[in-house]
Amino acid sequence: METTLNGSRASAAVGDSGWRYLLGGLRTAVPVGSMAQAADVAALAVAACGDDADRHLALDIRPGRILLTLQSAEHAGVTTLDVELAHRVSTAVGGLGLRTEPEIATGAPRSLQLLEIAIDALDIAAIRPFWKALLGYADEQGHDGPTDALIDPLWQGPAVWFQQMDVPRPQRNRIHFDLCVPHDEALRRIDAALTAGGRLVSEDRAPAFWVLADPEGNEACVTTWQGRDG
Repeated sequence: METTLNGSRASAAVGDSGWRYLLGGLRTAVPVGSMAQAADVAALAVAACGDDADRHLALDIRPGRILLTLQSAEHAGVTTLDVELAHRVSTAVGGLGLRTEPEIATGAPRSLQLLEIAIDALDIAAIRPFWKALLGYADEQGHDGPTDALIDPLWQGPAVWFQQMDVPRPQRNRIHFDLCVPHDEALRRIDAALTAGGRLVSEDRAPAFWVLADPEGNEACVTTWQGRDG
């Protein structure tokens, strides 16, 4: 029976195999030497997932790496089947002499990550249809309420979610980035941003998220799955 997992269970189930849980999905990268090798990895991953590939697996092939995501389309989250598929894929990739990894401290341009855009609003239900139509976005399976987040149906663009405001805040940016990174990458990324001239606005909700700001006060959040299971 396929069971939905929370963040801590999903993370613990795949961490040793090079996958990371990032807010509703399991993600990994496979460094490759060519696009042809990336295509071979893609074919292996699809074969390893079998009939479940269409409902769970997403692939992004780029020069030098292939990114893999596992998420149940039906449950809009990670299930026990996704964990099983992750281990199958890692085993198959290992047969090529390659590995699944989160690209943390490996010399890769960056680690795995997931970008979301948050929009502050006084009336979320009033503005949500505009953003849905403008971006060509869709409701996430099972989350089609007037204040729910929107997703790219092709899984290429960042998700957009809406943060409720009580009063207007003209002194603060009304749209900000949420950057979800592996839980073991967060402090490294925060340190890099602070060294680059940023400042820490708040860590009251860490490790779920830290609020940072650039030198002009524009805010962004570094987020992880941790601190969200309660």
